[in-house]
Amino acid sequence: MENIALVVGATGITGSNLAQELISNGWKTYGLARNPNSNISGLIPVKADLLDKENLKTALENISPTHIFFTTWMRNDSEEENIKVNSALVRNLLNVLSPKKSVQHVALVTGLKHYLGPFEAYTKSGSLPETPLREEQTRLEYPNFYYAQEDAVYEAAERDGFTWSIHRPHTVIGYAVGNLMNMGTTLAIYASICKETGRKFIFPGSSAQWNGLSDVTDARILAKQLIWASTSEVGKNQAFNITNGDIFRWKWLWEKIADYFQIEFEGFENEIRPLEQELQNDQELWESIAEKHNLIENNLSKLASAWHTDLDLGRPIEVMTDMTNSRKLGFTSFQSTLDSFTDLFGKLKEEKIIP
Repeated sequence: MENIALVVGATGITGSNLAQELISNGWKTYGLARNPNSNISGLIPVKADLLDKENLKTALENISPTHIFFTTWMRNDSEEENIKVNSALVRNLLNVLSPKKSVQHVALVTGLKHYLGPFEAYTKSGSLPETPLREEQTRLEYPNFYYAQEDAVYEAAERDGFTWSIHRPHTVIGYAVGNLMNMGTTLAIYASICKETGRKFIFPGSSAQWNGLSDVTDARILAKQLIWASTSEVGKNQAFNITNGDIFRWKWLWEKIADYFQIEFEGFENEIRPLEQELQNDQELWESIAEKHNLIENNLSKLASAWHTDLDLGRPIEVMTDMTNSRKLGFTSFQSTLDSFTDLFGKLKEEKIIP
């Protein structure tokens, strides 16, 4: 039977890398987005609004996917609104597809906020989550839209009889332009500005992040785990952490990134120095850099998401995850974190995003 994938959020870091992996593995692959891109060879674009059920019905009228990969979410002003909107995204899609009875598996991508909760959960309470983070850890008492998305999948699975998997990456690194949560590209933009101006590449995060152990998730390894879980009997109806498989300290990696760009760096010194403040007056500078080097995007806010990088690197704890669950079941893919960053930087240069 032919595998027919519907990648929801196909323009994001996770979705676009997943779509390429699926296509290379011979899957018929549809990419759903509000504004689909056509720069992935073999991807069939589907323009649809997940909050508009009638629009969804029309868009998916002639599409009967066997596998759904849900990789998107919408940022709102409050967690209550996040819960309402993001659970509706999942529920609407699965309700519209339900009558077709074609869906065999739904894979949902969430993240480590499943374990960490909102920032105030551990800063105000002073109670730090136990690391490394493990899938067996119970849900927190705080409102969390990840839980609401999971519950929407569980309800539909019980109704329609498909299997599911939940995937929890930590800081996804990969190529996608215009993504709201893109640490890799944000750091590349910052490093490029430092190189152009002679400014120091200043670590924007906390002492705990600078000195503590960490890990990240390459979008390509996340794609491999998504496909493995959705096609392997042992991977079904389970939640999985997913990271590259190596660990590092930012004080090591920051220097490596600085070396790549041949710039001076500065580590953590006494206080957090947010990247959002560092870049807030650099729009005109970036326009001149883009013009000088013939880059394809001169709008800094479309490339860098400093607020998200600040949230990640400003945590008052080290954050690393346990990969035992999927390792024991046979998922053994590994990715070098340094290569994740340098591969991305090379791609950004090739595509004329950075000088």
